[in-house]
Amino acid sequence: MKLLALESSCERASVALNLDGDILARRIDGHNNHSEHMLVLVRSLLADAGLGVSALDAVAFGAGPGAFTGLRLACGFAQGLALGAGLGVIPVCSLAALAMQSPLPQVLAVTDARMGEIYYGCYRVEKGSVTELSAPACCAPAALVCPEGEWFGLGSAFAACGEALSSVWAALVGCDPRAVPTAEAVSRLAAARGETGIVPVEQAVPLYVRDKVALTVAERLSRGNRA
Repeated sequence: MKLLALESSCERASVALNLDGDILARRIDGHNNHSEHMLVLVRSLLADAGLGVSALDAVAFGAGPGAFTGLRLACGFAQGLALGAGLGVIPVCSLAALAMQSPLPQVLAVTDARMGEIYYGCYRVEKGSVTELSAPACCAPAALVCPEGEWFGLGSAFAACGEALSSVWAALVGCDPRAVPTAEAVSRLAAARGETGIVPVEQAVPLYVRDKVALTVAERLSRGNRA
């Protein structure tokens, strides 16, 4: 399959072009640069490959969970590009894309959800495929429990909530708190689904998991923050 993939659920966004397994990728650092540079990089990748969007089979995007603004950006870009070229889209869970980086089969993917919470999911990675063992969810860091067995941890929450996740970290056989979901991984997961993963543009929506965008003044005060 020929796929364009977008991932902007965290502070390091990326775009990738997957041409039947040959992948070109570019990264964007910093939340403020995502919207400004994503389309430029997409055009650059397509130009380097000598392709137009209409030559693709679909546009894939990291659907989340993650930063709300980033999820809407990737989804919106994917919808716009696909609609203009008459293509469908392939939403891919960002935690599953994160899990692909694990050196071990059993992965606990945990990212910082802000507002004192985390996003997490359990996955099995085998020969480049990812199987969801638990659906993406949101909870307080202290509420997360490491499943029994040998698990490798990935994600920003291990750096952002290190003390609260210390017991989970201790139960893991290894951990990489610097790992982030990538467009390359999104493209690989989308390609593995094939045509069965393609949905109409209007059915493409972010995977928010949590509907709340910000804490109320009372909630911030109760947590010791300024109003």
